[in-house]
Amino acid sequence: MKKNILLLAAFLPFLLMQGCLKNKNECIAKTVQSEEGAMQAFANNIGMAYIRHPSGLYYQITNQGSGPAVTSNSRVSVTYTGKLLDGTVFDQATTPTAVYPVSGFILGWQYGLPFLNKGGTIRLIIPSSLAYGCVGAGTIPANAVLYFDVQVVDVQ
Repeated sequence: MKKNILLLAAFLPFLLMQGCLKNKNECIAKTVQSEEGAMQAFANNIGMAYIRHPSGLYYQITNQGSGPAVTSNSRVSVTYTGKLLDGTVFDQATTPTAVYPVSGFILGWQYGLPFLNKGGTIRLIIPSSLAYGCVGAGTIPANAVLYFDVQVVDVQ
């Protein structure tokens, strides 16, 4: 019994330190307000006359489109280019994608695409909290503000 208590006493500080170390790697999301300056500077740099959505999304409708309207319940096919604010292209679809539900996209797209009709195009500057947050995804770093040019090719 004494031996077990001594082992526990010896390893307890180590176990407690592991808990502290994990907290240092904790995912800490950025606020929209903390990214606003970079978003505005990027928009100005590319000549984007944006509208600010209440969520913090910046968007510019470059072509409304004339077909069926996109809704949160729609399934859409799109072409798009996604970039980091430094201009690095992280993803692109130059031919129409398969048909996906709008509800399955990142929040920035879920808020932005319903402004369009079939054939419409939009520019989106998406704060990290409406994209991949503090975890990132693939080549997209954590807390990355994203820029997209999106065309809605089909709406179902």
